[in-house]
Amino acid sequence: MSAIDEIKARIDIVDLVSEAGVKLRKAGRNMTGFCPFHDNKHTPAFVIWPETGTWRCFGQCNEGGDIFKFVMKREGVDFKEALQKLAERAGVELREYQPETPQQKEAYDHLRKLMEDAVIFYRSQLMANAEMLAYLRERRGLTDATIETFGLGYAPPGYDNALKYFSQRGWLEQDLMDAGLLSERDDGKRYDKFRNRIMIPIRDEQGRMAGFGARIVDPTDIPKFLNSPETAIFTKGRILYGLDRARKPIRAADQAVIVEGYLDVIALHQAGYENVVSPMGTALTEDQLRLLKRLTRRIVLALDPDAAGQKAVLRGLEAARSAMDKEGELGFDARGVLRNESRLQADLRVATLPDALDPDEIVARDKEEWKRIIADAKPIVTHVMETLSAGRDLNDPKTKDEIAAQVLPLIDDLASPLERDTYRQTLARMLRVNEGSLMAAQPRGAAARRRSRRTESSRGVESASVLAHPGGKIGFYCLGVLIRKPELIYRLDRRLEEFGLIALAAEDFEYTDQQLLFGVLRQAMGQDEKDHGQFVLSQAPDALTPLINELMAREEKTDPLEERLLEDLLGRFLDLRRARAKTNVDQLRFMQEDEQQAGGGNLKLYQEQTIQFTRLLRGLDQAKSKLSKRQA
Repeated sequence: MSAIDEIKARIDIVDLVSEAGVKLRKAGRNMTGFCPFHDNKHTPAFVIWPETGTWRCFGQCNEGGDIFKFVMKREGVDFKEALQKLAERAGVELREYQPETPQQKEAYDHLRKLMEDAVIFYRSQLMANAEMLAYLRERRGLTDATIETFGLGYAPPGYDNALKYFSQRGWLEQDLMDAGLLSERDDGKRYDKFRNRIMIPIRDEQGRMAGFGARIVDPTDIPKFLNSPETAIFTKGRILYGLDRARKPIRAADQAVIVEGYLDVIALHQAGYENVVSPMGTALTEDQLRLLKRLTRRIVLALDPDAAGQKAVLRGLEAARSAMDKEGELGFDARGVLRNESRLQADLRVATLPDALDPDEIVARDKEEWKRIIADAKPIVTHVMETLSAGRDLNDPKTKDEIAAQVLPLIDDLASPLERDTYRQTLARMLRVNEGSLMAAQPRGAAARRRSRRTESSRGVESASVLAHPGGKIGFYCLGVLIRKPELIYRLDRRLEEFGLIALAAEDFEYTDQQLLFGVLRQAMGQDEKDHGQFVLSQAPDALTPLINELMAREEKTDPLEERLLEDLLGRFLDLRRARAKTNVDQLRFMQEDEQQAGGGNLKLYQEQTIQFTRLLRGLDQAKSKLSKRQA
């Protein structure tokens, strides 16, 4: 991941804009507010799309961009300075970037191919084992369709089944070691890592094979669950099981539910609850929560009700607070002017599972019960207070002191002053003590933590944003081709003109780094072909050098026939324009409805813009239809 990508991942555009004094409100999946770049304060024409990490003003400015463009416009700095400011805020070190070499990419692809072959191998073993199939169907309640969908398999007993199978297929032992399919003894002898276990393929959020989770079928075996070891393509703290299938359902429900087990995820998906994921164990990490924050800010922890599960909630709380719900607080700036530093807050809750049942057991006895359990999820501090006090003698001073010592640090770490006061009052009533006594019992260092939290809030180092959005991927693909063949820009312009559309422009790209690079490519069109790369490197801002080196090192799978390559690029640019125009039309219609209810005076402006984008959509659809006929 490049420094620019990491900054985008760590800084939430909603937080960034909120700190600039823009009061935002939710509008569907987006946020709206008054544009900070012009004086119109009557109509909220400024829109943020958290999914893509971009913004746009539909009013006087008629501008838009990403976090870099926002800082550049607001502070009047160039891209390099904006990058430095945001890198400092995100805690990202700007250093010479070493792009993934073609050799590294080939090695990663090699491992993923091996893992896909392993899915097929373990699946064939399952299909040949009636006992294991019966276990999944009868004991776990899984249908054949679910077993197929999630690619479940079986690792047979024995120490060399996988080793023999893959060796016969030409795979090296070192390949199997690198993929985590073999283990090695002290004497150097290698053997199958997974034996007599149900095999659950683990894919990253893009659906690429990364590792396996392996569950015992013999109760005497230990451990109950065994994950693949850390490999070049599998980092446990950066993957959520099931997220590749849960992305759309999470967006649709505007809620993510985290459970503890892979089979729980599978059973819940089968029951129709597809917004469910699981970490690689019980402890949540910031990286995992950032993955979810790109999709929703409403997260429910539905972990097992045993002691280990409760400890998991408490362990995950620290990561959750830092990654999700830092909200800032009312404070005074240097001029003594009260300003609102509040930032977007996540809704993080805990669901209590009844009768010591696992999620798969709950949906097996009553599908609707799961819906009620999630709906009844409580704020995490409330859950901790109730959990710690359950069955305890609250008249015992030592019990009161013990509970207060555990709950007060959690309350103090909440960013909202209102929430802190409310929870302290609730805790005081629960313990039947004076609130002043409760505050006096607060652990040392609480005030320092509050000051530290305020500093962190201003820097926003734990925030996150959307990374690797489809539009961004298409943009990088197009730039990767054009950086080697910038002469295609002329031909793309002519094709677009034939369709009655404007020539390629920087605005065809969503992100500032892509826009800047395209501007340099425009300049490079007059250079000799052999000088393209060097010219681009010499003319581009230094901050883009790592990106350019990475794109030049890529070996995109493109059509060798230039005419077909041209049509491929043209289709992708039409898709980019259409997606952006459709998003703008949807948002403008929402703003029209809002304006009608408010009786504002900008309804005509929004209607005119909607008509313009609708016409553009029609033109793009016609162009895509003509292109499809040519390709056919």
